[in-house]
Amino acid sequence: MDRRTARATAERHDDSVTHSNESALDALASRLHQARSAGTVLDASRTASALSMDTAYAVQQRLTVLRLAEGRCHVGYKLGYTSAVMRRQMGVTAPNYGPLLDDMVLRSGATATGFLQPRVEPEVGVVLDRDLPEPPVLLSEAADAVRTVHACLEIVDSIWDGYRFSAEQNTADGSSAAGVVLGPRLDVSPMDCHRVPVELREDATTVATATSAAVGGHPLRSIVWLARTLAARGEQLRRGELIITGGLTAAVPLRPEAVISARFGADAEVTIRRSDTSQNGS
Repeated sequence: MDRRTARATAERHDDSVTHSNESALDALASRLHQARSAGTVLDASRTASALSMDTAYAVQQRLTVLRLAEGRCHVGYKLGYTSAVMRRQMGVTAPNYGPLLDDMVLRSGATATGFLQPRVEPEVGVVLDRDLPEPPVLLSEAADAVRTVHACLEIVDSIWDGYRFSAEQNTADGSSAAGVVLGPRLDVSPMDCHRVPVELREDATTVATATSAAVGGHPLRSIVWLARTLAARGEQLRRGELIITGGLTAAVPLRPEAVISARFGADAEVTIRRSDTSQNGS
């Protein structure tokens, strides 16, 4: 099936996806999975345009099951829209989350391939040293659970054409989670990880600056929010998981032949490049 046929087939389905309609949930998850596998994007105005947030997470869970059935492994979570700048850029009003899988984790300096319409944003990542306690979780408890703090770049890659989607459609698609470039450890304590200046560059040009406090005042507040949100769904943050806490600047397109890098503090740098042959979609 070519991309044009895959898109047309995907968009012929009706929009009657509700939390109680198990077959519709399964069908939408399969549709999202098949579209990404085929290298095609979907028109958000014609596909699942009336989801509730509970339904969106139910679809996300089913989509994750399909991905894990391919032999991939869950390694953590990404947070979306935890900073005001990202909420403004994408027109959403609240955070969301999506799963990170093992094949999404890249080393700094890697070449990105196989993406549809990738964008990149700098983020603070943490690796947990222990399970988080039952909510409510204090900021100090989240800090105590952190093993290491890292400079990261997230590669977001929406299945929705042109990044035109509702918060619910984005959530169903795993919050556009597609890759995370895991950079060096930051020489800060978890409680002080909100004090790091960040500079985002495309090739040699600075395109944005921020501090790590852009994420709701402190990156660990994302962990507190995620622990509470997962607990409401009967889940828990676990030892060894990687959590990227949300974009610190607006996301920038990862163009063919471009190199995107971020400097955290004085000397921690993380980089991703894209070859001209990696362009699957737009």
